[in-house]
Amino acid sequence: MNAHAMDARIRSQLAKLDPQTRLEQRCDMEAMDRIKAAGKGYRPDKVIAYSFGDPKTSGNKLKTEGAVFRSKGEWYRLAFKCETSDDHFDVTAFKYRIGDMVPRDDWDAHYLYD
Repeated sequence: MNAHAMDARIRSQLAKLDPQTRLEQRCDMEAMDRIKAAGKGYRPDKVIAYSFGDPKTSGNKLKTEGAVFRSKGEWYRLAFKCETSDDHFDVTAFKYRIGDMVPRDDWDAHYLYD
């Protein structure tokens, strides 16, 4: 989602967050948008950047190997690198890799839900 496409309501909500949380939320939104746009049949409705490990942040960059996303009631592993503008509203670089489906038996241990 480019800044010009970001709806004013979402931008307003992001503006209320502290910079670190805004960076994470903006990157999570970008992950959902990219996965959805890739046309592989996924319909992500939630991304969590820290389910299988803590994201690493440095300035305007966030990198995580331990993310997950939910699509059609199932969770999938996700890794991504995200870089934003200084205010953390605009994504300037993004790469991602979708991993395996997370077995339901593992959901509780990683605080995943329907």
